[in-house]
Amino acid sequence: MRVYKKVILEEGFSIKKVLLNWAQQFEEVVWFDSNDHKDRYSQYDAVLAVDAFTAIQTDASKAFDKLKEYQETTGDWIFGYLSYDLKNDVENLKSQNFDGLGFPELFFFQPKKIFFLKGNELELHYLRMVDDELEEDLEQILQKRYFKEEIFSREGNLVKLQPRISKEDYLQKVEEMLAHIQRGDIYEANFCQEFYAEGVEFDPLEKFIALNAISKPPFATFLKNHDHYLLSASPERYLQKKGDQLLTQPIKGTAPRALFDPEKDRELALKLEQDPKERSENVMIVDLVRNDLSKTAKKGSVEVAELCKVYSYPQVHQMISTVKATLEKGIPAMEVLRTTFPMGSMTGAPKISAMQIIEELEKTKRGLYSGAVGYFDPSGDFDFNVVIRSILYNQTTKYVSFSVGGAITSRSVPENEYQECLVKAAALKQVLEENE
Repeated sequence: MRVYKKVILEEGFSIKKVLLNWAQQFEEVVWFDSNDHKDRYSQYDAVLAVDAFTAIQTDASKAFDKLKEYQETTGDWIFGYLSYDLKNDVENLKSQNFDGLGFPELFFFQPKKIFFLKGNELELHYLRMVDDELEEDLEQILQKRYFKEEIFSREGNLVKLQPRISKEDYLQKVEEMLAHIQRGDIYEANFCQEFYAEGVEFDPLEKFIALNAISKPPFATFLKNHDHYLLSASPERYLQKKGDQLLTQPIKGTAPRALFDPEKDRELALKLEQDPKERSENVMIVDLVRNDLSKTAKKGSVEVAELCKVYSYPQVHQMISTVKATLEKGIPAMEVLRTTFPMGSMTGAPKISAMQIIEELEKTKRGLYSGAVGYFDPSGDFDFNVVIRSILYNQTTKYVSFSVGGAITSRSVPENEYQECLVKAAALKQVLEENE
C-alpha cells in the first residue's frame, strides 16, 4: 500500500528541473514530460518514478509472458520499456544485426517513489516508506537541494557522429526496398539508419535537457537503468488503455518548419496535409493498426477518430491519426500489447513481411529504438509512446547512438527519403555534437 501526499506548489516554482536533478542520485529513473502540450487523453503534465523496489529485465524469449506475470504479481505502478526486438517473441523472427548498445530487450521496475505533476499540484506516492523519508525528500525538493539553475557545463569529450551506412548504401537499399514493393512482397516498410559515436563521455541529463529545449515534444522521456540511458523527444503515442478504452496515434508524414517565415511555415504544413504520398503512407498504417486493435477489441468498436491531421512541433510538422477501440471483456491488458507490437508506423505492411525485409536491409539491431516506453498503473491500465527522435547511451562502453528513418512506398524517391532522415536527425545531431 502506497503512502500518498499532495502538495500545492508556489506560483513560478520550477519543479521540473528540481525533480530531474534530485532524481539523479538513483540507479533507476523514468521521467515523462508533456511539455505543456494540451492532450485530451493525458492525465498528468509530468511523472517521475525512481529507485526500484523490484525489477525485471530479460531478452525477447517469452518476454510478454514474463512481463504479464510481473505486472500481475506486483499489482502496482511499473515503469519501463519494450524493445523493438520483442517482435521475436510475437512472431518467428530474428534480430542478428550489429548491436553497439547492449540494452536489455525488456526492462521494467516497481518504483519506491513516484511523483505526479498536474498544474501546480504535486502528488507523492511512496512504497513501504522508512521513517520520515517522504517528508525529508519533499523538504530537499522544495528547498531546491540538488538543484542547479543551468546545468550546461559542457563537460565531456567531443562527440563526432558517423553513419552506420553511407548515403550511397542508403539510396541503394531504398531501391532494393522499392523492388520488394514492386514484386508485391510489401506495400510499405519503415527503413532506418543509425548514427553513432564511440568512446564518448557526457552528462546524459545535460543532453536530455538540451534536446527537450529544442524539440519540446509531447512525450519527452529521460530513462536511466544504471548505465543505460534513453533521452527521448518522441512526438508519438503508441498505445493507451483506460478501462476498456484503447487509443493509438500513429505518425506518418513529416515536413520541416520555417519558424522565421510564418507564411512559408503555413505553406509547408498545408503541403504536408495535401501530399498524396504522405497521406497514403498514413492511411496504410491506420489500416494496419485498425487490424491490430481488432484482435482484442469488441466487434465493430474500432474507429478512426482523426485521420491525417497535421500537428506542428518546434522542429517539424507531423501528420497524425487517432484510432480508438473498446477492449473485449476478459482480455488481459498484456494481450493488447502483444497483438499490436511493434507499432505499425515503425514496421510497415504486411507487418511480418515488412519486419523480415527490414532485418535484411538494415545494418543495426534496433533495440530500444522504435520500441516503446511507458507504464502500467495498479489497475492494469497503461500508456506507452514510440521510441523515436531519441538518443541511446551506454555509459560503461561509451557508445552513443540514434536512428532515424521513414516509410518507403511505391511513390518514394530515395534522395527525398534520405533528406527526410536528415530533418529528423537535426535536433539529435545538434545536441550531441555541440560542445561549447
